Amino acid sequence: MAGTGQAQLRDGDDVLLQVKDLVVHFPAGRRRVVHAVSEVSFDVVKGETLGIVGESGCGKSTVARAIIRLVDITAGEVLYAGQDLAGLEGEDLRRVRPQVQMIFQDPISSLNPRRRVRDVIAEGLAVWGDDIGSWSRDRIDELMDAVGVEARYGARRP
Repeated sequence: MAGTGQAQLRDGDDVLLQVKDLVVHFPAGRRRVVHAVSEVSFDVVKGETLGIVGESGCGKSTVARAIIRLVDITAGEVLYAGQDLAGLEGEDLRRVRPQVQMIFQDPISSLNPRRRVRDVIAEGLAVWGDDIGSWSRDRIDELMDAVGVEARYGARRP
């Protein structure tokens, strides 16, 4: 990122995700290094949603990928529920990833236009180990309502 970004850090038990001085560098040839993210810090409190906004190429996606460990963290800390994600590997990392997710910049292109919204939600639940059969239409409608999407949109296609 050009410059640094720092939201006011909070103290207390309500902090779910804490990113402290996150740095991500990528090798670019034998001697060059791309400084993709420089000292980014922020907290996300339980119940909040964080949107990262900036110019194209400024490091938004790299920050999100580093949080869920799709790219290596050069320096800094990423704490989820007090657990340092930077040190997790293998099965420990796989257990945490479903709880911390990113939405790509163009989420519509990630959706199959032939599938109903309700079916896409059910499939997402199955990916993380939930039995689709146990998720009734009513339960999926409740989940949609909980995030502010009217249940009637469940029968529509994206």
